[in-house]
Amino acid sequence: MLSDPVIQLKGVGDKFAGNLAEMNLHTVEDLLYYFPNRYDVFEIKPLSELIHEDKVTIEGRVVNEPSLTFYGKKKSRLTFNVEVENVAIKAVMFNRAFAKKQINAGDTITLTGKWDAHRLQITVNNYKKGPASEQTAIQPMYPLKGDVTNYKLKKTIQSAISEYGAEITEILPSYYLETYKLPERRSAVTTMHFPKNRIDLKHARRRFTYEEFLLFQLRMQLLRKIKREATEGNAQHYNVMQVQEFIDTFPFSLTNAQQKSLNQILADMKSPYRMNRLLQGDVGSGKTAVAAICLYAAITAGKQGALMVPTEILAEQHYQSLTELFGDKATIVLLTGSVKGKKRKEMTAAIDNHEVDIVIGTHALIQDDVFFDNLGFAIVDEQHRFGVKQRRTLRDKGLNPDVLFMTATPIPRTLAITAFGDMDVSVIDEMPSGRKEIETYWTKENTLDRVLGFIEKRVNQGEQAYVICPLIEESDKMDIQNAVDLFHQLQEFYSNSLKVGLMHGRLTADEKDEVMKQYAANEIQVLVSTTVVEVGVNVQNATIMVIYDAERFGLSQLHQLRGRVGRGNKQSYCILIADPKGEVGKERMRIMTETNNGFELSEQDLKLRGPGDFFGKKQSGLPDFKVADMIHDYRALETARQDAQEIIEKNLLEENSEFYQLRVNLENDTFLHDKLD
Repeated sequence: MLSDPVIQLKGVGDKFAGNLAEMNLHTVEDLLYYFPNRYDVFEIKPLSELIHEDKVTIEGRVVNEPSLTFYGKKKSRLTFNVEVENVAIKAVMFNRAFAKKQINAGDTITLTGKWDAHRLQITVNNYKKGPASEQTAIQPMYPLKGDVTNYKLKKTIQSAISEYGAEITEILPSYYLETYKLPERRSAVTTMHFPKNRIDLKHARRRFTYEEFLLFQLRMQLLRKIKREATEGNAQHYNVMQVQEFIDTFPFSLTNAQQKSLNQILADMKSPYRMNRLLQGDVGSGKTAVAAICLYAAITAGKQGALMVPTEILAEQHYQSLTELFGDKATIVLLTGSVKGKKRKEMTAAIDNHEVDIVIGTHALIQDDVFFDNLGFAIVDEQHRFGVKQRRTLRDKGLNPDVLFMTATPIPRTLAITAFGDMDVSVIDEMPSGRKEIETYWTKENTLDRVLGFIEKRVNQGEQAYVICPLIEESDKMDIQNAVDLFHQLQEFYSNSLKVGLMHGRLTADEKDEVMKQYAANEIQVLVSTTVVEVGVNVQNATIMVIYDAERFGLSQLHQLRGRVGRGNKQSYCILIADPKGEVGKERMRIMTETNNGFELSEQDLKLRGPGDFFGKKQSGLPDFKVADMIHDYRALETARQDAQEIIEKNLLEENSEFYQLRVNLENDTFLHDKLD
């Protein structure tokens, strides 16, 4: 059986079994599905096709005896010439003194290494005596630990395939294998470990990419189905006419993207199941207007609404804007940590008695003393700022209220449907007309005086500026600008002409709120800050965003920071001060100056940084795929999602025998059990 311990395999003793256990390889099945993380391809191409600085393989005849020189401590350099296609190629090997005795003039040799087209030279990292035809063209390379070598691991996997290969069962129905022309599981496993050629390997990888995505999407769809069915009888019978009349009072028309997202949310509210939806929208795209309409719809259905945000000042801002928007159509209260004693008791009693329609607040909303009479619609703004337990507590405050998660961090759709696969996703990817685009410029630190002069000129016209830097205090490790130093520098530069403020993550929540209140009231004109202002307050006067050491930030973070300005009707500017050394950093700055579209930027960020960095390493929900890559294989991800949806909707796991193995695989899935517990 595939569940047999590895020690049962030929050639595996106690010591080696212990080494494998350290790599989390305990059973034969673990070994079979421990795929290589890269492949070294030894493919011989004509010299004319070799690309400068690429890793290449050449085959030729050794022309002269190798010359060996020593330098430094135990360092050596071995050189010899190889005749390839009647051309003399210089071969260089470092720290392989022993090879001098193995390589002789007249030998046929195959060399792999870095190609220098200008010098006609190869820096060798791998060599074999004899022609390339006697070697395996593709060498699998495994992630290793401790004493386990690539050679020994390959031999053990070879034993596992020959002894247990017949027990590998197919889990994909034949329909998918035929439709997508995928190899069957047993041969694909063998090819992943021992590929005969690139084409076979490509198809084996395609097969496991699809399989991993399908299993993951099935988990997500199952999770969604189980959660939905647990909340039947959740329909909100809102008044369509009243909702339309409310929309007509707005001083602007909804964009097509707002209207589409609104229709999706209202349809969810009408359905008998609890809504679990993510609303994505760039900074300033009008998510709050959509949220307000949905809250009003819930009120017309006789329900209460709640809006939970990460900071007090953001809660106050929402309270002001919603109070203006609703007028006398709803009773709205602001519940934050500042509301204490008698006032808090009176407010919580009013919420419990349904004398309040909408509650806006911070995590104070989910304290034990807050009870709702009939919570029907809950919104969590900037949902990534709250933990799963906090979000669940808010949900539990009502009888399964519809929940809308909102974020201004544009997550590429590919990633959103994977990381938030148990949610529906709505996207507002269109900006309201008439909004002025923020002008973005990239400059170097030697122009700082000009930048500060520009700030002074704009501030004298009644505007305000942010100056952002990566660190709070000086660090020996990184020579980058820090908030405390810069604060003192700007205080000195502006002397008493402008009021400079300081904001960073080490301030308490109350201190941060106080600084932001002063800034919002224009008592501070220039705010020096770390990235704590990334999400938050709407300061209409703020028109200049200066970001120090901008190459230290990802594109999405730079875009979030840029979105702190341009909230009013004045022209706004974002100035990136950066001197990136690498090409990725330069590319990032270039992209920032060329586009204001958050979704475009997030796609680019994903390509430059990868999904782990994009979300932060500990983001829950991102699976650890062995073969699949969410960025490069996004078409397969979409296909697998559609197939998973169809399988669950048509109940094929239970009713079609072809899907039996898939069902068994999912029933043994610890991921699903953990999520449902």
